[in-house]
Amino acid sequence: MAGFLSPATREQIRAASDIVDVIGSYLPLKKNGANFTALCPFHKEKSPSFNVNAHKQIFHCFGCHKGGDVFTFVQDYENIGFMDAVRRLAERAKIPLEFENTPGAQESRHLKDQLLDIHEQLTTRWQNCLANEAAGQLARDYLAKRGVSAEAIKLFRIGAAPELWDDTVNWSKSKNFPIEIAEQAGLIIKKEETGRHYDRFRGRLMFPICDEQGRVVGFSGRVLSGDEKTAKYVNSPETPIFTKSKIFFGLDKSKRAILDAGYAIICEGQLDLIACYMAGVQNIVAPQGTAFTDQHARIIKRYCNEVVLCFDSDNAGQNAIVRSLDHLLAAELAVRVAVVPSPHDPDSFIKANGGEAFRTLVENAEGFFDYLLKRLLATNDATSDKGRLAILRGMAEALHKTGNSVLLDTHAQKTALRLGVAVDAVRKEFSKVKPQPAFVRENDPDDSMLASEAEAEAPSRPSQDEFTFIKLFLENENSVELMAKCFDHNWLLSPISREVFISRIRLFETNSWSSMNEFIMGLTSPAIQSFVTECLTKPLIVNTDGSKNPRKVELPNPETQLADVTLKLRNQWLDQQIAVLTQKINSPEADDAQKLQWLQEQQQLRQQRRARLMPRENQPF
Repeated sequence: MAGFLSPATREQIRAASDIVDVIGSYLPLKKNGANFTALCPFHKEKSPSFNVNAHKQIFHCFGCHKGGDVFTFVQDYENIGFMDAVRRLAERAKIPLEFENTPGAQESRHLKDQLLDIHEQLTTRWQNCLANEAAGQLARDYLAKRGVSAEAIKLFRIGAAPELWDDTVNWSKSKNFPIEIAEQAGLIIKKEETGRHYDRFRGRLMFPICDEQGRVVGFSGRVLSGDEKTAKYVNSPETPIFTKSKIFFGLDKSKRAILDAGYAIICEGQLDLIACYMAGVQNIVAPQGTAFTDQHARIIKRYCNEVVLCFDSDNAGQNAIVRSLDHLLAAELAVRVAVVPSPHDPDSFIKANGGEAFRTLVENAEGFFDYLLKRLLATNDATSDKGRLAILRGMAEALHKTGNSVLLDTHAQKTALRLGVAVDAVRKEFSKVKPQPAFVRENDPDDSMLASEAEAEAPSRPSQDEFTFIKLFLENENSVELMAKCFDHNWLLSPISREVFISRIRLFETNSWSSMNEFIMGLTSPAIQSFVTECLTKPLIVNTDGSKNPRKVELPNPETQLADVTLKLRNQWLDQQIAVLTQKINSPEADDAQKLQWLQEQQQLRQQRRARLMPRENQPF
């Protein structure tokens, strides 16, 4: 997202986004003393270890160690980038972003707001038509026939468009929407010959299409009556808020389930998805129609590394499965295929056999190339030369796209077995087919950075003494100036605690400190940010009675405790230096002059250890 976001605007958005309110809109929070707790949304657990600190406006999970501020939570929960999280929170707080203040950007934002508004209001209008109006009777009968429950109708906000040419035209006027806005939204169409407008959606069952935030951005209308020439489904055209190739039906509701399951089921239609979702199989999405694009694949890749394709059992659905391979491979997604027995689709299969049977069908889905071999054998005569060549070419072309020699050899063996020929012959035929790589995936701007971060070795976790020092240091604003004078960052052995200390001192020395949340966001990695949120959230454990299970208590004098742990860290570092010099002195390779120098250095270190900790201006600590 282009543009500059000033610290002032970021702080304004943060101040307007109370972390308890924001997280509470995602999770059921329970008051626990001064904090709030919940089951962590980022890992599976039975007892709540996820803490939200209202005073410090941070969260931390003591189970998986995720932590951060309100921006971090939205990023991690929604699986989006920082600027997308900023935008969502800004929209929630109704705060305009600075880089949208240019005239062109303001006009674009205003248009998008109007389009979102008309879609939202029209969704409500069509819901009311389905529920209460005579014009919705046909749609009510159809939903009852298909076994769609009242709960599903409400959850997916299904509606009905009356069988009239001007219902939406007149409704838009009554709501004071400019006719141009209704036309740009794709809800009405202008007849060029007369200049008059008419409704795009008439006499149809209406499915609102939502973006990942749950905002209605388009519609898909299913015909309920009419002649055979009428299109079964009519979708919204592309608009400034709706791009067909970038939208999945149901993703706003299923994204959390996809993250939890580790894979996404991709089906064809809205009713298939609704049937699966209501049957408890909720890690499912549907593209608009069977056209699966590279952008669809890249969106799914943000949530998981594997997909299970579950299209209709007819030829159109099965052909769509094969066409989707290139895009899925380019996004580096593993692919399985769940074949619904003919003549069923997922909806009718669930109606006949139940949700558990469908879940089993998906869990037992076979790998894509096993499916492809079966399909090629079913659609070609394996006893004829022409049929065998078609099977070999179909398998070879698909396998070469993976660029994986193991897969190529594995399925050469399987193909040879099914055709009843020698595997070496199949390998030779496969090698004749010129490799056609899958579509090259366009890199996201931050791909290289994310890869390098993933490859970087995780720094060692700080010791309990360093944890105590950083906690007391960060929580006591008055200690920063003193630590800047007397504390040597080399006394901290962990790179994590060392970076936290240096970053805080640098802000003090440059007079750049603004807030703890800004400080956390400025740290270089999620691991270091998580360490800070843990320090600020986790109470110190003090063994007051010598028992095996020390109690968590509030320290009566944090300043004294900070002085004690500072002295301890200094002495530990000095002891380590003294030990190193002892090894050097005892080395047989060292000459007498070197040993004398090391003995003098060792003596100086021992004198430092006996001395009180002094600031640089020689004021007693």
